[in-house]
Amino acid sequence: MKSWHILVHGGAGELRAIPAERERACRTALRHSVEAGAQILSTGGSSLDAVIAAVKILEDSGLFNAGRGSARNAEGHREMDAAVMEGASRRAGAVAAVRSLRNPVIAAHLVAQHTPHVLLVSEGAETFALQHGAERVPPSYFRPPLDDSIPDDTVGAVALDIHGCLAAATSTGGTTRKPAGRVGDTPLIGAGTYADNRSCAVSTTGIGEYFIRAVTAYSVHARMLWGRRTLAEAAQEALEEVATLGGAGGLIGIDTMGNSITLCTTSGMYRGMGTPDGRIFTALFRDEPWKEG
Repeated sequence: MKSWHILVHGGAGELRAIPAERERACRTALRHSVEAGAQILSTGGSSLDAVIAAVKILEDSGLFNAGRGSARNAEGHREMDAAVMEGASRRAGAVAAVRSLRNPVIAAHLVAQHTPHVLLVSEGAETFALQHGAERVPPSYFRPPLDDSIPDDTVGAVALDIHGCLAAATSTGGTTRKPAGRVGDTPLIGAGTYADNRSCAVSTTGIGEYFIRAVTAYSVHARMLWGRRTLAEAAQEALEEVATLGGAGGLIGIDTMGNSITLCTTSGMYRGMGTPDGRIFTALFRDEPWKEG
């Protein structure tokens, strides 16, 4: 039987010192996210179900800029984006600029399940998702991040299941005080989210405009498939390309052999990892070693 693997992230940014209570809360949320995905993978479930479950935990936590913790735009509203993709058929779904859905990642999956399309936006996306069972929440449900040490971007997950299938999911509230209607890289397949069983699954985090222009998630895949780079080499080159445009951020990735990468050009990236032996690790700062538990 093949092994499974899962990685999650809660966003990259220029992290300052984090209060001990905040650090504990974030590590706990990352651990619970990994546990949700690992439970599915360890019982033979799909990588797609695993990454959706993992991202849902982070959306619900209110600790990161996604779901409940989404940032407000310039008009004081929350407009959220999400995407999912699985690597066998390259089936994908995404939503953008949704305001009242509890879990945009669920809505993105519904698009992939029930339509021939990839991306639905705004009120149309909400109406569709609600018709297919997504949960609507009132404005009072949402809360901003608890302090400004939280990265201003994204959460995500990538996984490899025991059947050899890769998947990726990403969700965000977007940049703080963004113009109404602004959409970043998260729901754009190939920019912020990508999975292909020929190479890897990738979820990115950073200021989306740079990742869109560099088509970052897809470029990791392309470097591996046609450039014959390893996952680590491809990820490094992809983030270097973002840097040449003036951007910064990070990504997580897993390849078909179960090799994984968590990489950022900022001072930190919230991240968690689960392994088939049941161990869970977390890290926050760029050069911090993985901490178990």
